[in-house]
Amino acid sequence: MGKRIVASALGVLCLAQLAWAAPTSRPLDQPQPPTGAGPSADTVKAWQDRKFGMFIHFGLYSLAGGVWNGKRVDNGYSEQILANAPLPPEQYEALAKQFDPVHFDADAIVALAKAAGMKFIVITAKHHDGFNLFRTAQTPYNTVDGTPYGRDIVKELADACARGGLKFGVYYSTIDWHHPGGNNYIEGNSNPITPAQEAFNVAQLKELLGHYGPIAEIWFDMGKPTPAQSRHFAQTVHALQPQTMISGRVWNYQGDFAVMGDNSEPDVGMELPWQAPASMFPQTWGYRSWQVRDDVSGKIRENITRLVRVVSQGGNYILNIGPEGDGSVVPYEAQVLHGIGQWMQRNGEAVYATRKQPFPALDFGYATVGSHALYLFVSKMPADGRLHLPGVTDTEFGRAYRLGFPGTSVDVQHEKDGVSVTLDRLSGWPGTSAGDIDDFMPVVVLPLKSALHVRPQSVAAAADGSIHLQAAQAQHYLNYNGEGYEAPATLYKLAWQADASAPSYTATIQYAATSKPALWDLWIDGKRYSVSSDPGVASQTIKVSHDRAAHPYAMQVALTPAAPFKQGEALPVAINAVELAPAK
Repeated sequence: MGKRIVASALGVLCLAQLAWAAPTSRPLDQPQPPTGAGPSADTVKAWQDRKFGMFIHFGLYSLAGGVWNGKRVDNGYSEQILANAPLPPEQYEALAKQFDPVHFDADAIVALAKAAGMKFIVITAKHHDGFNLFRTAQTPYNTVDGTPYGRDIVKELADACARGGLKFGVYYSTIDWHHPGGNNYIEGNSNPITPAQEAFNVAQLKELLGHYGPIAEIWFDMGKPTPAQSRHFAQTVHALQPQTMISGRVWNYQGDFAVMGDNSEPDVGMELPWQAPASMFPQTWGYRSWQVRDDVSGKIRENITRLVRVVSQGGNYILNIGPEGDGSVVPYEAQVLHGIGQWMQRNGEAVYATRKQPFPALDFGYATVGSHALYLFVSKMPADGRLHLPGVTDTEFGRAYRLGFPGTSVDVQHEKDGVSVTLDRLSGWPGTSAGDIDDFMPVVVLPLKSALHVRPQSVAAAADGSIHLQAAQAQHYLNYNGEGYEAPATLYKLAWQADASAPSYTATIQYAATSKPALWDLWIDGKRYSVSSDPGVASQTIKVSHDRAAHPYAMQVALTPAAPFKQGEALPVAINAVELAPAK
């Protein structure tokens, strides 16, 4: 993996429901995917429904285990020991002559992933060191041609996933410290890609997409390719397998899903498909022999909590294991996965194929929305023993029960500001004990007998009916995975909920004057109003209408680049405020 960063994003609600005719398009107030072949809407949804998967970091670095010449190497991830030690390349490459992971059992790894409740596996086909776990005609530096093992690990795992019913994906580093004339380590691994290395990568991508059956996702990582190179890599993948989901770390906004920083999550929900990658310990992804591994139950709870946080925001969670040099799974990591799986056996219904929670925050924990139920994850017992759901209105529920214990149930109580559920009468209710994993993060099910409606937190109107929307109050939507790992996220949308009652308003948008003309859009209740700003001008006034019948709880206001806009396009002006005055 690359070096750690903290990634965050703001934004929960999708405003416009307009869409292109093409099945892969998105609502017009969202960034449109790259042009050309790519995953269908059904493929994207199926990818999002999986929620939980296994990452595997395995390679020559696993033999070293974070140690060289008897000394611990602790200045970075252990899978990057070649650069971190640093080591003479010829000494590191000599590890290939010792690489014989006789205990690598692809079927056992698939069984472990399934026991954990995981739906897919992604393995490091090639990491930054340039060593390949698959047979490639581009270099003998691979497990088949260059090691005593002599077997194609990628193929063995792909076949095992097919037998076991899991989706299979590969990690591919676009930088390669072994490639002649290629990359040496630089801070941040933000290496430019040489033309020769670009051609090498494309040739290997054709091998991976052509010889290993369906590839559910390809996890590009690191480097700083040009926009043309990123398109070349993405188009190479989609030309062979259009339904393969490409990670955002192909860079330059050419991915099919955004990737958070290592061991990071967005602060709140995101609009586009996204994934949060996590390792058992933040210090490494590859095997580290001297890693302190204790408190198994604590690590199980930690990862259940991270999984729930991610899925409650609409993302996928991919959790890494780092097998030892002989191919065996670290017993501690297997214990953690089995513990997560024990919890998932009871509560997986609240995880898979769910949507993000419609609440900004909940004082007791988290929520997801299924096709027929609202699921509540209780991480903190409320003092009054009741789960309060603010803003829920005009919704009919069945009787609530604890997931896995349908024997007793309670009514959902409708209140002035939402609904609530009393816990003490539910059978099997454990509290939130930190002991048995069955007592951790219990889930309460609220069956839906009608569509779920949640009144959003909105900006109140003044006495004269006017509404002042400040940029600081808005939900911020960000572009991720730009020029490289260290590229900052850029703003593409500001969105507000306004407590509006008039049928029409005069909207005055206040912003920092620009030196060039700019085109952008104002969206009111899903209706688009084009805005054209001239140099030196710092405000625009537009007459707008409020569709109260379609949006009875709040007026939905947003600003975006001029639609249709592509992934990576930023809002071209710096917004200060939007003033809404009832039309006279």
